[in-house]
Amino acid sequence: MKAYVIDRYRSDQGVRLAELPEPDVAAGEVLVRIHAAGVNQLDTKIAAGELKLVLPYRLPLVLGNDLAGVVVRVGAGVHAFQPGDEVYARPGKDRIGTFAELLSVSQDDLALKPANLTMTEAASLPLVALTAWQALVERANVRPGQKVLVQAGSGGVGTIAIQLAKHLGATVATTASAANAGFLKDLGADIVIDYRSQDFATLLEGYDVVLDSQGPGSVAKSMSILKPGGKVIGIAGPPDPGFAREIGGNPLLKIATRLLSLPTRRKAARLGVDYSFLFMRADGRQLSEITALVENGTIRPVVDRVFPFSATPQALDQIARGTTRGKIVISMI
Repeated sequence: MKAYVIDRYRSDQGVRLAELPEPDVAAGEVLVRIHAAGVNQLDTKIAAGELKLVLPYRLPLVLGNDLAGVVVRVGAGVHAFQPGDEVYARPGKDRIGTFAELLSVSQDDLALKPANLTMTEAASLPLVALTAWQALVERANVRPGQKVLVQAGSGGVGTIAIQLAKHLGATVATTASAANAGFLKDLGADIVIDYRSQDFATLLEGYDVVLDSQGPGSVAKSMSILKPGGKVIGIAGPPDPGFAREIGGNPLLKIATRLLSLPTRRKAARLGVDYSFLFMRADGRQLSEITALVENGTIRPVVDRVFPFSATPQALDQIARGTTRGKIVISMI
C-alpha cells in the first residue's frame, strides 16, 4: 500500500511517499480502506519531534490521526463491524497512520460514519470532536446557564467546541479575527472578541470554563476571567502531573510535567480555580454519541480545503501556517 512517512524528526525532507506492506489484522481489530484523512496541528508537532518524550514512535512513521473509510475485513472477536461498513475514527495514539491507503484500527476506537456526511466531512471530525467532548462534557460537565470561553474559535477544535457548548446550554464566547465573527456567530457563539484589537481579559468575567488551545501564556490570562471554582482546560500546554499519570509516563516525564506546570498550578491555587491539561484519547463510544449530534443537525463539520492524497506534503504545509478555518482534509479517492 502507499503511505506518507517521516524518516526522522525535524527533517527538511518532510513526508515522503512510500510503499509499505498491508497491515495485519489482529483479534479485536478492523482493517479500514481509508477514503479521507483529517490533517491536524498534532501531525506537524509529531513530525517536528515536539512530542517524542510522551509519544515515542518508531521511525519511519506514517503520520495521520483522523480517518473515514470502509471496512475491508475484521479480526477475531469483532461483532459490531463488518466488511462494507462506512466508519470513521481517531485511532489510538499508539496506532496512528491515516495518511495511508489502509490501517488496522481497534474496534473500540471506531464508530459508524454519520449517514449525512461525505467521507471528507466525516474525516474532519474525530480528533477535534473528541477533544471538544472530553473537555466540555467529560471534564468540565458544562451545564445550561454556564459561561464558556473557547479560545481560537475558527480553528478545528474551536468550530466544534462552540457548537457543542451551545448545545449544552452555555453562553459561548470566543476569540477570533473580526473577519470570522459572522461565521462563528452562525455556529452558535454569543460573543466574538477580535483578538487583534480587543483583550478578552478586560471584557469577560465570571466564566465557568475556558477551553484554551493557545498555550501557557494564554492559560495564565484565561484564569483571570473565571469565577471561583472555574476551570481552564488546556490542550496546548503546559502538561501537568495528571496527564503524566494518565498515560503511564516514566519518572522523568512525571518530574518534567510537575516542573513545567508548577507556575500555572500555583496561580490557579491562588485564584481558587482549576487547571488541567487534556490530551484527547480515542473513544469509539463517545464518537458514536457525536455521530448522533451530527445526524440530528446539532453539530456540523467545517472543512476549509480538501487536498488530493498526492498533495499530502502541501496539506501539512498549509496546516502549519495556522490560518485554517475549521479543518483541512486529504482525499484518497
